[in-house]
Amino acid sequence: MNDLLLKSRNKQRQQRLRHEVSRLYLSLTDLIPMDTESTFFENPPQTVAVGQPLSRVDGRAKVTGAAKYSAEYNHLPGMVHAVIKTSDVAKGRVTGFDLSAAQREPGVLAILTHQNLPKPALTAETKEGKEAIGYSVQMTFMPLQSDQIFYAGQPVAIVVADTLEHAQQAAAKLRVSIAAEAPIASYQDTKAPRYNPGGKPDADAEGTKRRGKAAEAFAAAPAQVTATYSHATNHHSPMEPSATIAHWEAADRLTVYDATQGVSWQQRALSAILGLPQDQVRVITKYLGGGFGCKGPIWPHSVLTALTAKAVGRPVKLVLTRPQMFTSVGHREDQEQTLRLGATKQGKLLALLHEKTSTTSPWDDYAETNSKFMGMLYQCPNFEATTKLVKGNVMTPTWMRAPGEAPGSFALESSMDDLAYQLGLDPVQIRLVNHADKDPATGQPWSSKSLKQCYQRGAELFGWSKRNPKNGLTRDGKYLVGWGMATATYPVNDSQGNARVRLFADGHAVVQVAATDLGTGTYTVITQVAADCLGIAPDKVRFELGDSALPTTNISGGSMGAGTFASSVYTAAQDLWQKLTKMAVTDAKSPLFRAKPAEVEVVKGRLQLKANPAKGEDFAALMKRGSLTDLEGFGQGKYGAGYEAAQSGAPAPAKPDDAGKESGHAMYSFGAHFCEVRVDPELGTVRITKWVSVVAGGRILNPKTARSQVLGGATMGIGAALMEQTVRDPNLARYTNASLADYHVPVNADIPDMTVEFIDEHDPYINALGVKGIGEIAIVGTAAAVGNAIFHATGRRLRSLPMTPDKVLEAMRQPV
Repeated sequence: MNDLLLKSRNKQRQQRLRHEVSRLYLSLTDLIPMDTESTFFENPPQTVAVGQPLSRVDGRAKVTGAAKYSAEYNHLPGMVHAVIKTSDVAKGRVTGFDLSAAQREPGVLAILTHQNLPKPALTAETKEGKEAIGYSVQMTFMPLQSDQIFYAGQPVAIVVADTLEHAQQAAAKLRVSIAAEAPIASYQDTKAPRYNPGGKPDADAEGTKRRGKAAEAFAAAPAQVTATYSHATNHHSPMEPSATIAHWEAADRLTVYDATQGVSWQQRALSAILGLPQDQVRVITKYLGGGFGCKGPIWPHSVLTALTAKAVGRPVKLVLTRPQMFTSVGHREDQEQTLRLGATKQGKLLALLHEKTSTTSPWDDYAETNSKFMGMLYQCPNFEATTKLVKGNVMTPTWMRAPGEAPGSFALESSMDDLAYQLGLDPVQIRLVNHADKDPATGQPWSSKSLKQCYQRGAELFGWSKRNPKNGLTRDGKYLVGWGMATATYPVNDSQGNARVRLFADGHAVVQVAATDLGTGTYTVITQVAADCLGIAPDKVRFELGDSALPTTNISGGSMGAGTFASSVYTAAQDLWQKLTKMAVTDAKSPLFRAKPAEVEVVKGRLQLKANPAKGEDFAALMKRGSLTDLEGFGQGKYGAGYEAAQSGAPAPAKPDDAGKESGHAMYSFGAHFCEVRVDPELGTVRITKWVSVVAGGRILNPKTARSQVLGGATMGIGAALMEQTVRDPNLARYTNASLADYHVPVNADIPDMTVEFIDEHDPYINALGVKGIGEIAIVGTAAAVGNAIFHATGRRLRSLPMTPDKVLEAMRQPV
């Protein structure tokens, strides 16, 4: 027995000694200089998983119900439920509350109003507050701080009870007295003043942009097009409503389960608003049921949930109702655009003038930046764009899939079609005539641009050569048939983020990024990237995301996610391989002993000499020999202008949307959509019967998930084109169709089988893997493609979205 004990103790001592030696060994290898220009694995690495149509790694969890969404963390002891009581009045002042009936309801714990709700430490209503909270705040106004009412649906009270049903019943019996005032519903209200926000230094909207002498060039142009377009208010309407669970684990430590597109952004905002150190706020979002932009910034309900949990001293769950989703998380603003195109008789653009007016909130100068799209898509020497706003009694609008590009493309691509018809040119041809070989806005060359290939391949797939150039002449029985097309583009917005890679000697790895998967496939594509970077199979990679305790990164939005996260994981893997290379060249038992680090490369998880690939070893053997069970790498990846600036040593851009400003190249994705419609001239109905989308989006990580992104974006664009419209009462400034029964979105029967292809594109400037975002380009130009097809079918141009049957019938009554 004593001999066994002695052997056991000796074995433990030997293990401890080996671990100490390994730690000392790694610390000594840090003294070895590394050639910063050496490539530890191919840039980009040899692809085995990347580019393959791998099925979603999170698919099983979703279909079996194992995936937990933000409202499903029901394990917290003592958790209670909160319900928001909102105002039906769009403008006024709260004059009193009758709490008696509500307080008598069973299970009620608290009724919080502006009179007794704990105050936040900071709000974004001041410039200092907005700077501290950062880009994650969209609406600077925080409800329940005073008796003032500024928009219909504004929270006026929060009812907390032991069950959701008790809270709902009590909220229904809560009486709120409000002295109503006359509201401003939209920019269409003639009493509301219009203003140019450009003079304000902190404005979120553009003012006026000029290049050349647009007005003079337009007046002298031989061919002219002038048209006004309107775009209805749209709401994001994801399947999963916004939800927040707030749990104060201590007086100064908060955990929040929140339906957000950016856990790091949300963490920063909540810590500033609540006056807590950032490391004492944790935000968790493992799965998201869609966002499209409305879950990007932080909204009042998340803050109010945290304040409510503080007030009652228990974890609190708050889930927005579907009607509250229309008044709590922003919207795409209602807007009007007037566009003037001047061109030669050959169709070459000479001038482009764009005027936009939209509705914003009483506090924020937010408007979609349509002019960015207008000023860069086609070569045009003279350009002018002006934005005007009207302050209405609505909450602040927000980003909605391709903000600016989606509505802007409807105006520009419809007008380009009009110009083509006026001059007798094919719609594809006029776009080729005006193809921009450099960015007209900056004069910079493109980092990559395969738009001509998109036109060519899209036309081939669609059969565009068979199109009758005359409109109104193609029929299928009683139906009028039309073909239309439009260009798509979206910028590569500058972004950066961090990642951690932990490789185990047994051949598996854990990869960590505080990212969010909106449902678009982030779990899957980053698993593929990590597998190739580490030289292991995808099923040996566990990708962890959705927790602000992980390495911080940017929001999943602005088509930045895949490019940022992939670049970060790549950089972290490089860091890991540097450490392993240091080990190998200092290990007398390694075939790479005494080699210079610059002479070593990594191919599919194997370290080997560049000059003699047969001389090398697998990472597992090296780690086991060094008594390492695992090793970590950490890296910061950059996407867009920041990546090119880092490569060239230039300063990085100051803001996330400054893509290209500090780089040598303009960075965009490009694409083209082709659409066939059948129009019933008697009923005014429009059916999409054929669709082709071709996209050049850099390196495609997974063609299956990428295709799904394009299908979803195009479907969303078709919805905006034909049916989506939130109606705001012009007198009461409140929505009349705030439900999915009345706010119509496309369903399967509305959408045909779609053809989606990608152009293989190499871009060495945007990030380490050449990956561009494709989440938003798919919606750009889709409404115009539908409108252009309707024009080809009927000979009538519709310029107001959505193009509903009543508008089609009205247009059909007009002479051609």
